[in-house]
Amino acid sequence: MTKSANDVVITGIGIVTSQGVGTEVHAALLTAAQTPAVHVETERFAPYPVHPLPEIDWSQQIPKRGDQRQMENWQRLGVFAAGLALDDAGFKDDVEACSSMDMIVAAGGGERDITVDSLIVDEGLKRNDRERLLNEKLTTELRPTLFLAQLSNLMAGNISIVHKVTGSSRTFMGEEGAGISAVETAFARIKAGQSSHTLVGGAFVAERKDVLLLIEAIQGHARGEWQPLWARKAEDGGGMILGSVGAFLVLESRAHAEARGAHIYAAIDTIEGDRGSREAGRLEARLERLLEPAKELAGEGTVVFCGTTGFQDLAAREQAVLKTAVPGAALRAYGGLTGHALETQFPLGLALAALTLDGGAKVPPFDAGHERAMTARATAAVVTTVGHVRGEGVALLSANA
Repeated sequence: MTKSANDVVITGIGIVTSQGVGTEVHAALLTAAQTPAVHVETERFAPYPVHPLPEIDWSQQIPKRGDQRQMENWQRLGVFAAGLALDDAGFKDDVEACSSMDMIVAAGGGERDITVDSLIVDEGLKRNDRERLLNEKLTTELRPTLFLAQLSNLMAGNISIVHKVTGSSRTFMGEEGAGISAVETAFARIKAGQSSHTLVGGAFVAERKDVLLLIEAIQGHARGEWQPLWARKAEDGGGMILGSVGAFLVLESRAHAEARGAHIYAAIDTIEGDRGSREAGRLEARLERLLEPAKELAGEGTVVFCGTTGFQDLAAREQAVLKTAVPGAALRAYGGLTGHALETQFPLGLALAALTLDGGAKVPPFDAGHERAMTARATAAVVTTVGHVRGEGVALLSANA
């Protein structure tokens, strides 16, 4: 593809998964000779397995103890991953560049105050005047934010405070679609010349009882022992195994990146999100349209990072479309390795794709029983995410050759 000044390139990656912290750990996974081991917690939230956070020294990116204390892990993880991305891009100590940097965050509902939630429920079992009870507890038990859960845009606010990223700020909320829309918006603004450098991404903490309850409400959890993603069965109780993930990217115009001599991991050639009914083949038709540009990438040098949830029927439908739309490409369901991260799933896929293309990796199968080995080094990547309820996104990336 011909290069231009407004090409959107990835120059910084901040990534935290159950596999570890930072680009080196994850690049090693993508170049390993065999299927990487998974890290799963099966006891603490039984019967639901989760991919937990690794050991993290928060002070590496959030030096003030006071800042750390006023955040829950969801915010800490986002601020930490954003700091990693800024460090990686060479912006961390560039106050002038950070002051003009745009920021787009994908976020779900902030962590709830489960102690207060439980108190209200317990007291409600003993009293009939529940409206009065609710008013009493909301006026005496709430945290200073005056809300039972942390507000979604607090992550962006804390990134601004800690890392001095003070350009325009946007927060998208709404499951997998939020991550898709966040990156799509950043891409469109840079492509149109409305932005030169943007920090974009999100964080998701799976180790939360309120989140587990939400997924249980739709009978969405896999239960018991961990199973490879493509092998999960409906009778095992759904298909999703959630994972705690932080993933932020620094996106720049090619002109801006090259002017400062930045390392370019990969270029994002196209990106688009959509949503609609999935009945009567509409999901397949929509995915085929989104994947139309990927037909030019078919071949052994292309890897597809598929952000499928693990729901058996949905995963099978995605897989069937991908095999037809990008024939010959190696398929990698990365959620089987890291867990499913909802709002952060799409930025995570882009981060893994960029690391792959930067090193020209032959990515090992993440599910050796259902994914074949690559015979050629990766020169192009397709990233897909199909939301567990709604929303689809596709991005095409190419190596910066």
